[in-house]
Amino acid sequence: RSVQCRSVSVVFPLTMMVTGMVGNTLALLLVYKSYHRKENKKKKSFLLFIGSLALTDFIGQILTSPIVISVYLSNREWEKVDPSGKLCEFFGICMTMFGLCPLFLASAMAMERTLAIRVPHWYSNHVKPRVTIVLVALIWICVFIFAMLPIVGVGQYTLQWPGTWCFIGARDQHIGNQFFASTFAVLGIFCLMTTLSCNVATIKALVTRCKKKTSTSPGHSSNYWERITMETLIQLLGIMCVLCVCWSPLLIMMMKMIFKDISAEQCKTSGTFPNEELQKECNVFLTAIRLASLNQILDPWVYLLLREILLQKFCQLANAVSSCSNEGRKDTQVTAETSEKQTVDS
Repeated sequence: RSVQCRSVSVVFPLTMMVTGMVGNTLALLLVYKSYHRKENKKKKSFLLFIGSLALTDFIGQILTSPIVISVYLSNREWEKVDPSGKLCEFFGICMTMFGLCPLFLASAMAMERTLAIRVPHWYSNHVKPRVTIVLVALIWICVFIFAMLPIVGVGQYTLQWPGTWCFIGARDQHIGNQFFASTFAVLGIFCLMTTLSCNVATIKALVTRCKKKTSTSPGHSSNYWERITMETLIQLLGIMCVLCVCWSPLLIMMMKMIFKDISAEQCKTSGTFPNEELQKECNVFLTAIRLASLNQILDPWVYLLLREILLQKFCQLANAVSSCSNEGRKDTQVTAETSEKQTVDS
């Protein structure tokens, strides 16, 4: 029975690793292909950000998933895989770096889009691919230095429930540990708020520009702006939903760990809990970290693959009820209904 339970448990990290690697590989190939198209010269900075995000998620999964799978195959006994404890520190560094980097890259992309929409002339003169490469490199370097702080004594990485992963320890009242854990949470919340604020500003600017184009340039130009607006709105809303759902629980739990006595470090890897409250706290924290890991799988789909493969079909339905679409609303609705009927018949 224990062997069967172990085989079922290992399916989750194995499935997440394979799915994430496939999605990020497709995203990297698509970015490479799009980057070298002449018509995408103005999108090179955005494509560099997406490629960097996909590469970051891909490397993070390659470095962490095999460790988790090995621990599950060892019946969740971390000591068998890591008798020296060095692997736990390495795993914690990877979790910190490849957790914060995507958040910073997401906020940088959100700012890039806001500048491109709200101040296009300044954007075209100042935001160049070389600047984007330097910014991405700075994000990687700064986050790596931050993740290495526990190695020099500021903070610590500890084994977490259910004994299959290591992360930032926050229970200890040592000022260095609290500083490191709280800084991680604050940086993550800052990135989330920046991304959400910039995306809201971009949505507002897009809707305003779309209304102006619709009223001043009826016809083909109007339909083009309606389509671009709807595609971008759906993508931005998807990004905001994914980031909030995946990262908010973990960041909230991190703050809770800092200010409350109960923390995930009190969880026993043997699976026994002194009280129901602690058991619930441990399960919530495990769910939160799994949601954050799920973000690495969803990133390439939300940022790129979803737009290329599915977004046009979504827009056919969305345009039918869009207040921005005045001309051709009936035609769009008929097209959407016909497409839906054909899908059902097939």
